Amino acid sequence: MPAHDHTHPPAPDSASPPDPAVLRLRAVHRALAELRRGVPVLLQGDTDLVVLAADTAGAAGMRELASLAAAPPVLLLAPVRAAALLRRPVPPDLPALALATGPLLDPAVLRGMADPTADQLLAHPPEPAALPPGAGAALALMKLARLLPAALAAPVRPDAAAQAARMGLLSVPAADVLAHPDASAAGLVRAAEAHVPLEDAPDARIVAFRAPDAGIEHLAILVGRPEDAGAQAPLARVHSECFTGDLLGSLRCDCGPQLRAALRRIGAEGRGVLLYLAQEGRGIGLTNKLRAYALQDHGLDTLDANRALGWNADERNFLAAAVMLEQLGIPQVRLLTNNPDKLAALAACGVEITGREPLVVAANGVNDHYLATKARRFGHLLG
Repeated sequence: MPAHDHTHPPAPDSASPPDPAVLRLRAVHRALAELRRGVPVLLQGDTDLVVLAADTAGAAGMRELASLAAAPPVLLLAPVRAAALLRRPVPPDLPALALATGPLLDPAVLRGMADPTADQLLAHPPEPAALPPGAGAALALMKLARLLPAALAAPVRPDAAAQAARMGLLSVPAADVLAHPDASAAGLVRAAEAHVPLEDAPDARIVAFRAPDAGIEHLAILVGRPEDAGAQAPLARVHSECFTGDLLGSLRCDCGPQLRAALRRIGAEGRGVLLYLAQEGRGIGLTNKLRAYALQDHGLDTLDANRALGWNADERNFLAAAVMLEQLGIPQVRLLTNNPDKLAALAACGVEITGREPLVVAANGVNDHYLATKARRFGHLLG
């Protein structure tokens, strides 16, 4: 029996410093995980802030925030949410609106201020307060965590750095938060590939792309050899994931039928690519999409429901699609879409689009209003 080899691989070269760009992405990703757990993080900028997500705040997180704060915290809300709460117009170009938190410092009350689907426990909204520097980055951090864009924020005491370190709280520069979506997309790398025959496209491969902070994975479904030069650019579909429609067959949207119709079209041509992007609910995440559905059940359409939660109508970033196509060696595409904004967004990211192919599916009796809203308010070409 051969002796065991007890040798070890050589240690990494300690003289080679880690890639600063990856370290910045990693720090933001770790901060997002902390916020989802109800833990405050420090946001570094012209004025350092300690911030806590209203969506996940509990008594422990609020005590930690208060122990580091140099002043009473304010509640930061997206302008569209603040306008609904205050029942008056709020300039939409503000990075956020700040509200005084005297009566708010109870997790259930706070959640009601942030979430229109939660119990509203205050008879009257609180008074506006001064907006702290870095408020826009604080809300951007909540959005990256796929939490409601609402946060408690307070300036950090000048002597609080050592205490924050003892508490194990993370710090992240505001500039890195604002740069994170594009930096994460630009750093995508191919992680795995396999032949996966599909019902409508037997000659299909799936390629997984992973961000350098390992936070998000996107998929490319290749049919045939779209990367090879051909008489015309291959068909391409950029499809944002939809758990309810793609997997469960929800009748509320047209995502599942569009996904399958796109694969049939590409399969029939024998050559093309479908990019499946991890951008659930137009980029707001599954939990917030379900909240939006609850608001739609009370009469709002899909656009106004997103806004009532504090999100923009569409929060997606299509730079990931451009990076994936470049790495796949597909310089030109004919895009399967009904959405002119998607055409413009992909072109702005450097994708060469030689033509648009419509992808219209019939209404089903449940999603008729949803499709009408896409045509009337999002400009989708469904005719």
